[in-house]
Amino acid sequence: VQLVESGGGLVQPGGSLRLSCAASGFTFSRYSMSWYRQAPGKERDVVAGITSDGGSTDYADSGKGRFTISRDNAENTVYLQMNSLKPEDTAVYYCNAWNTVNYWGQGTQVTVSS
Repeated sequence: VQLVESGGGLVQPGGSLRLSCAASGFTFSRYSMSWYRQAPGKERDVVAGITSDGGSTDYADSGKGRFTISRDNAENTVYLQMNSLKPEDTAVYYCNAWNTVNYWGQGTQVTVSS
């Protein structure tokens, strides 16, 4: 099982990033997917989630109106489009797959700074 995040980096406040998470080793289309983030010294918190068929999404208050989660089951990939980024969005972002078990990626660093 592998979840490989990409797309992180350094961006100025107000900028955008699109994170990707490529999955392999399990039946991706049967798993709900989520993005979490963890800032230094803080707990890992959920950012957004999407059901296995992509029909329903949910967002933490921190990302509502700015972040969009989506998935492509044909490509075994989940995305997180992040717009209007703020310095407080700085964190390591993790991809999570959940069915009866949890799988985690290694994370990708997002830094929002001028």
